[in-house]
Amino acid sequence: MARSVTPEYWDEACRHLVKRDRVMRKLIPQFGEGRLQSRGDAFTTLARSIVGQQSSVKAAQSSWERVAALLDGGSQRIQPAAVLAIEAAQMREAGLSARKIDYLVDLAQHFEAGSVHVRQWQQMDDEAIVDELVAIRGISRWTAEMFLIFHLIRPNVLPLDDPGLIKGISHNYFSGEPVSRAEAREVGDAWVPFRSVATWYIWRSLDPLAVAY
Repeated sequence: MARSVTPEYWDEACRHLVKRDRVMRKLIPQFGEGRLQSRGDAFTTLARSIVGQQSSVKAAQSSWERVAALLDGGSQRIQPAAVLAIEAAQMREAGLSARKIDYLVDLAQHFEAGSVHVRQWQQMDDEAIVDELVAIRGISRWTAEMFLIFHLIRPNVLPLDDPGLIKGISHNYFSGEPVSRAEAREVGDAWVPFRSVATWYIWRSLDPLAVAY
C-alpha cells in the first residue's frame, strides 16, 4: 500500500478555524489526532472516486476492496494497465455497474495515452486541474474536487456539490433546516484559506469513519 501523507498545514489550519468559527471550535477537539490522508497515487485516487460515486462511505469502501483485490491482489493501489487488461465481466462480478466500468476504462485510457498532465498538476491552480479532469468521462466537478482534496491535498477546496457537506452545514449551522448553495458558500467564506480542512471536519461530524482516497 502506498505511504499515507498528512498535510503540513493541518495544525495551522485547525488553529485558524478554531479562532474564526464557533462550530469548528466545537468539532475539531472531538477528533483528536485525526487527519486528512493522501496515499499519493493519482490514478488510484481518481479510480476510487469513480467506484465510490453515489455510495455511502461504508459501501464505497467495500466496493473498492473488491475492485482492488481483483486488479492488484488487494494492494489498494492499481495501475491503468491492469484496468485495460481485465475483462468487463470480471469487474461486473466485483460489483461494478456497466457505467462505472466504462468510466474506469476511459480514465485508464487517458492515463496510458498521457493525455492528463500528471507531472504538472502540482504547479497548476485548482480550476485548471478541474477543467482537465472533467473532460474525462465519469469525472464530475465533485470527483475533481475530491481529487484536489485527497490527492493534491489542496487546502482551500469547498465542494458544494457534495451532499455530505451540505447536510453537515445544515446540521451544524442551521439546526437541520434546508441550506442553499449560496448559504453554504457563505459559511465556507469564514473558513478561507482552509476550506478543505473545515469540510473534512464537517464530514466527520456526520460519519466518524474517515475515508482516505
